[in-house]
Amino acid sequence: MKRIALTYCTVLLGILAAAAQTGAPAGTRTPEMTPISRQVPEIPENQTSGTAPTPEEIADKTRDTATLVKTWTLNECLWYALENNIQLRQSRNNYLSGLEDTKEAKAAMLPSLTASTTQGFTNYPSTNVSDRNTYTGTYGIDAGLTLYEGGKLRTAVKQQQVQNRIDELSVAEAENDIRIAIVQAYMQALYAAEAVTVADNTAAVSRAQRDRAAELWKAGSISRVDLAQLESQLASDLYQATTARTSLDNYRLQLKQLLELDITEEMNLATPVIQENEVLSALPAKAAIYATALEAMPEIKRGELAVESAELGIRQAQAGFYPSVSLTAGIGTGHMSNGGYESGSQVWNRFNENVGLTLSVPIFSNRRNRTAVNKARLEAENSRLTWQDLQKTLLQEVESAYLDALSAQAQYRAATEKERYARESFDLTQEQFNLGVKNTVELITAQNEWSSARQEVLQAKYMALLNIELLNIYQGRDTTTIN
Repeated sequence: MKRIALTYCTVLLGILAAAAQTGAPAGTRTPEMTPISRQVPEIPENQTSGTAPTPEEIADKTRDTATLVKTWTLNECLWYALENNIQLRQSRNNYLSGLEDTKEAKAAMLPSLTASTTQGFTNYPSTNVSDRNTYTGTYGIDAGLTLYEGGKLRTAVKQQQVQNRIDELSVAEAENDIRIAIVQAYMQALYAAEAVTVADNTAAVSRAQRDRAAELWKAGSISRVDLAQLESQLASDLYQATTARTSLDNYRLQLKQLLELDITEEMNLATPVIQENEVLSALPAKAAIYATALEAMPEIKRGELAVESAELGIRQAQAGFYPSVSLTAGIGTGHMSNGGYESGSQVWNRFNENVGLTLSVPIFSNRRNRTAVNKARLEAENSRLTWQDLQKTLLQEVESAYLDALSAQAQYRAATEKERYARESFDLTQEQFNLGVKNTVELITAQNEWSSARQEVLQAKYMALLNIELLNIYQGRDTTTIN
């Protein structure tokens, strides 16, 4: 299975690092189901004042143009995607199609029965015949049964049953891919939402500083340069808050597209209560996680069954070297318009029964059977290599997610401590600035350090949560940190 988890982690790290360098955060939302776009439709140009629309007509049109904003939890997103995703529904249909193939393979072991009839008309243009037109009819019922074909039919049934299990596991694999994509997009959106709150708070602090500086400037306590620096800082923080909102809108759009919602549907995210112990939750041993993942991840079992199916394919190819025995039987009759008998008598007189046994022994098949066996063996070897590759790929994903989770937890501890001291430093610097002890540059530097520390806390927090959830998915568990 082509895994998208590590790519998402890399992209998220890059985005979060870029946001941290700007010194500004990103992300917030309003978790209410609220109608928007509540505009009264315009009256058409050909509508005269004497035929104004009724209140009911206006209400109907307004209801059509209104968009409801629903608040989604992570579990609701997962449930909706698993029920409505188009690719997943196609995968389920492919599984059902495979079940029909299995029924067909089983039916091939049963006798076949066909009925046929032929009606003919013959014209003789010669004048030397007494009856120029002849009508003929034949009727028959035939049956056939393959008695032996080197085990080919039974092997085909077993191989198709294995394929059904592979298709079922492919559905489960597609579901896991969707879970990973939804969890990653939801985490990114939650990070952006909190970052918007941080950006708004930073802008509010800058606005208060600017207002205080304006009073000091009027009193002659600071220069116009100091005031201009704080005004520039406020403008920068407002810009970063706008950028954070844009990022939040983009992440929500990505999540909406993953859910394949209609264009008239908008979404907000539920605000989960995330405790620190969830971010710093103890992880099982890496070897234990990998052992559980080998049992839980469907692509591993799918790879094992693919090897089994390929082995059956070898037996299927080897059946071409064996003879085949088939039994046929049938009954038939017919009639002719000028046969000297009435049609009813002809049908009885021409009634016949037949039975036959056919033995077919392959002697020389232009190397088709030998080539089929060799290619089937190569296919089996490729299946074994693919199975090993799936196990190694899963090991890499588990190790990467495990290391990222541990690193993010360590960074979260350090960033939390750093943020506490940066906040304390900023508060003291702000007090000293108000007393005229610190200058504007020192105040802005302390504020930016505090803002950067808050960004680092958010970054480490959501990277830890994301990788913990990825490890849960690898182990076949439900989401535990965000519900």
